[in-house]
Amino acid sequence: MDFHVSLAGRGDLSARIYRQLHEAIIEGRLGPGERLPPTRELAASLSVSRNTVAVAYDRLTAEGFLVGRVGAGTFVCANPPAQPPRADRPDGDIAVRPLWRPLLAEPPAPRPVRYDFQVGVPDAHRFPMTAWRRLVARELRDVGVRAAGYVDPAGHAGLRAAIARHIGLSRSVPADADDVLVTHGAQQALDLVGRVLLEPGACVAVEEPGYPPARELFASLGARVVGVPVDGEGLVVREIPRAAGLVYVTPSHQFPLGTPMSLERRTALLDWAHRRGAVVLEDDYDSEFRFSDRPLEPLYGLDRGRRVVYVGSFAKTMLPMLRLGFLVAPPSLRPAVRAAKRLADRQGDVAAQGALAAFLTEGLFARHLRRATREYAARHERITEVLRRDFAGRLDLVPSIAGLHLAALALEPIDVGALVRRAAEAGVRVEDLRTYHGEGPGRPGLALGYGAIELDAIEPGLARLAAAWP
Repeated sequence: MDFHVSLAGRGDLSARIYRQLHEAIIEGRLGPGERLPPTRELAASLSVSRNTVAVAYDRLTAEGFLVGRVGAGTFVCANPPAQPPRADRPDGDIAVRPLWRPLLAEPPAPRPVRYDFQVGVPDAHRFPMTAWRRLVARELRDVGVRAAGYVDPAGHAGLRAAIARHIGLSRSVPADADDVLVTHGAQQALDLVGRVLLEPGACVAVEEPGYPPARELFASLGARVVGVPVDGEGLVVREIPRAAGLVYVTPSHQFPLGTPMSLERRTALLDWAHRRGAVVLEDDYDSEFRFSDRPLEPLYGLDRGRRVVYVGSFAKTMLPMLRLGFLVAPPSLRPAVRAAKRLADRQGDVAAQGALAAFLTEGLFARHLRRATREYAARHERITEVLRRDFAGRLDLVPSIAGLHLAALALEPIDVGALVRRAAEAGVRVEDLRTYHGEGPGRPGLALGYGAIELDAIEPGLARLAAAWP
């Protein structure tokens, strides 16, 4: 492997080569058994004599750090001598912006459990991975030299056209390929919109309870984030602060409660945005998985004043690891979000985007969605039935006819955090509904997903949850 050695400064060249190789070995950058470049090759790359390098190699060999093998080369010893711990380098004490301090803690990785009611996770086993691998392989084979250069920051042209057709047919969103910008999931779409609209200190209204990553993202951009209450009809429009210039909503399947925003509220929100000159950021969360009734028309389709940005994602319908999403922006905002995308990461994964374009246009996505919806509908029905039967008097189920999770409010005082911990000890993962509140504790309850749990595991899993109840 190539190894960087710096000869800057004055002093014995062999000693400097020795010291840097020695440090690389004791710090683990050169691992046991790793082959070093031949002395002649390293000498040529450093523009020094071969003997200069050989002296450093010989010293390390004598000390037991290197071993030479006739006809094979020089290698790091399998068991180099133990060295005293090296003193830590002094902390540079680089200060981050204060608003980042609450965001620094990484949430712990969830531990595997037998009965997993985690929210926001689709069933990976239901995804047609064989067909997806075939499409990605075909795309890699066919793109050839096109993939060697940069492409349009807005995304693969075929995918933008396929997405425009898909949302036009399935969600009545009036858009063509030029209106669509492909993103790394919905989160990047929110980030791009925030970057081009929000000045430091700007007021952003979000749902309360709501989606924590959106709230945290807007806060990281320096915005003042204000929670607006949600009731049985969705966001309470009259509670939106007058100063809000951006309102983030999930009207199709409110996260985390699951209730759709009524048509009256949708109309009121659009009227408010037009009067105030504000922008509505519509996250069409979980709109694809519906088990009864026709979905209400998205805000973007109802909007006649071009104040709505429509955001979608394939994280739940396909796989979160693919990081594929999109936004549809009104014409006045389109150049700015394209520029923000170009500055953020220049472009996405061309092969994955091309494969998704084929997945959509060849009907594979629609077929997968039909099969997945049937399976999730059965799980939704089962979990609803068991909760109403076995948790009557304990939980009030929030009505929901879409998505991959349900919310249930506690009917009696209870320490939900303690319940969640006891359930985890019994092999059941459920989520505390209060973790989705940004302002105040909120009403206690549970959020239960059914994307990661098989149908026949729902009832025994909920039985264990009932046993953990105080």
